[in-house]
Amino acid sequence: MAKTNTASGEETMIANLEKNTGKSLAEWIEIVQAKQFSKHGEILKFLKTEHQFTHGFANMVALKARKADAGSATNTDDLITAQYKDKELLKEIYDVLIQAVSGFGDDVEIAPKKAYVSLRRKKQFAMLQPATKSRFEISLNLKEQAEQGMLEAITKANAMCSHVIKIASKGEVNEEVISWLRVAYEKAG
Repeated sequence: MAKTNTASGEETMIANLEKNTGKSLAEWIEIVQAKQFSKHGEILKFLKTEHQFTHGFANMVALKARKADAGSATNTDDLITAQYKDKELLKEIYDVLIQAVSGFGDDVEIAPKKAYVSLRRKKQFAMLQPATKSRFEISLNLKEQAEQGMLEAITKANAMCSHVIKIASKGEVNEEVISWLRVAYEKAG
């Protein structure tokens, strides 16, 4: 059975943040909030340029300061509900995919975020996201994989995943889609 988890690695990052910078997460959040940034990217730029943060630490502080991470939600089910508000047909796609992925193994970690759900094993292997009101995207970590069938390469720099499958209905969740998810899952082990 898959597990829903938002802590583990996050706790280590929080401890390392204080060890590396001499300031706690709460102190960094206070510093960032005092600047009154309106955008995530502004916080990242500030922390990277003014305080030499790596992207991972800057991103964590930015998410926490804006309360946009899964850990800031009191209930991860609320994150899912918010993602699919007025997108009920896309929620059906999500439900079918979660059921399939849960059958891959008991090491699947389902980590809801504000705008997507991260699927992890030892590392992230996929992201499930209602991209628009009518399009669902399954982003996959399949580096060095050629485009094939429904699988498209992601061309953005710094993309968290290498490929995407775009679908519009649960009827499109076919054997090919599940097979690509399984390949990504196996590569993450």
